[in-house]
Amino acid sequence: PLEIYTDREGEVIFKKYSPIGELAGFAGEYAETLYKTCSLSVVICDRDSVIASAGVPRKEYADKSLSEGLEKIIEGRTLYIRREDAEKIPAVNGGTHYIRCAMPILSEGDIVGCVVSLGTDEKETSNAHPEAETKLIQTAAGFLGRQLES
Repeated sequence: PLEIYTDREGEVIFKKYSPIGELAGFAGEYAETLYKTCSLSVVICDRDSVIASAGVPRKEYADKSLSEGLEKIIEGRTLYIRREDAEKIPAVNGGTHYIRCAMPILSEGDIVGCVVSLGTDEKETSNAHPEAETKLIQTAAGFLGRQLES
């Protein structure tokens, strides 16, 4: 899907349409809430780039392209939980945080994005128990997907 715009000079601009992008402000507030209540570093992305983040440097993540590893997780359409012995997958190309838990956002059966909790090599600061973290990420993805359906 595409969005079509015209500028003042009459030029036509084609932009890839992102359904979850329309919820960027709302997604940002959701991510901030997860960070403030559970100290969970979170990014929310569409299929191409990060649209909202909390608990990570905004410059490092805002509008950045997703890593190949995260793209594969999204295409898998299921919950991803990093095992202790598994390779650390960065969320974005050149990112310093790795994916701890990720859940694709589905709307009317289509993949529209993903909610991701992040970790670093430093001591983890999340207040959430791993099972609670998983449930929070799943809930966020389910909630955002339903917002797009209504």
